[in-house]
Amino acid sequence: MNKNEIMQWLQEVQHPAQDDKSIVELGLVHDIDIKDGALCVTLAFPKRPDPLKNYLVGAAQAALYRHAPGGTEVEVKTIVKDPAKPAPKGIEFNLEQLREVSHIIGIASGKGGVGKSTVTVNLAVALARLGYRVGVADADVYGPSIPTMTGTEGVTIEMYGENENDNLFVPVEKYGVKWLSVGHVSQAGQALIWRGPMASTALKQIILQTLWGPLDFLLIDMPPGTGDIHISLIGDVPMSGAVIVTTPQAVALSDVLRGVNMFRNPQVDKPIFGLVENMSWFTPAAHPEEKYFLFGKDGGSKMAADLDIPLLGRIPLVQDIREGADDGVPAALLDRPDSQAFLEMAQKLAASV
Repeated sequence: MNKNEIMQWLQEVQHPAQDDKSIVELGLVHDIDIKDGALCVTLAFPKRPDPLKNYLVGAAQAALYRHAPGGTEVEVKTIVKDPAKPAPKGIEFNLEQLREVSHIIGIASGKGGVGKSTVTVNLAVALARLGYRVGVADADVYGPSIPTMTGTEGVTIEMYGENENDNLFVPVEKYGVKWLSVGHVSQAGQALIWRGPMASTALKQIILQTLWGPLDFLLIDMPPGTGDIHISLIGDVPMSGAVIVTTPQAVALSDVLRGVNMFRNPQVDKPIFGLVENMSWFTPAAHPEEKYFLFGKDGGSKMAADLDIPLLGRIPLVQDIREGADDGVPAALLDRPDSQAFLEMAQKLAASV
């Protein structure tokens, strides 16, 4: 007498209200205990009362007495336990959609408010103007501003694929760049209250489940700061390296240092292609030759030298850049001194990569 034999005996006990399926098929057999000539079977019933419970217990006892060797003590016990629900299938990520992407570059900052997204958008447009094939994944899950900066708010994102499990996002194409943001797949103004694992999964979907096609550069606008989301992203996405964005203040050095150390950590070990000093000076529209160093002078240059990182560029604080971002028209599209700064930065980045 063994458990396999006993399960065969219990196959005879059918549930009249469940299409005559056996208690084995219905998963009601919870445990079988064989010890010293005694046989105990435990049946598990859901919390919702089953009117045929007593019938099934009696039928199980009869089947066991019928087949068990003579003299065997038979007992059928019951417990209350809802059937286990199958665990939801996790999203299976792979790198197939990045197969034709030559360089994946994270645009990062040690803290928020330094203009990282503005730099990302204009750097992407500048690279496209230089003839490169460019995509941008807006991974700034808590402040996805790229739809506003590119004038793509409210755009309906198309899906590609034959079934729900294989669907891929189709990025928005504008200004010669392919864009996809968390903001494109959530409602405008919606607060994304996500814990780290949820945010990491959403960001991987944005990057890994998008039909990017052939690209020379895929820029990832990363969330500000350093944390588990960043480590998860860097671990699962084959980044070529990073660009760090900062402002010139001396107090910003500690924030930059945290970002640099994250990418230089031996477990991450990604090159940093350069530092971008944003809001380097203020220039009034009426006096384009004047420069007012509101946040200090040459702070980015000193940081880059201290950390042995190339200084990719210095971007002035110009009213037109802010207005262009609000209107969805990146400054890098135009032919102004600030536009030229983004083009020069793009040239340096392309050369260093």
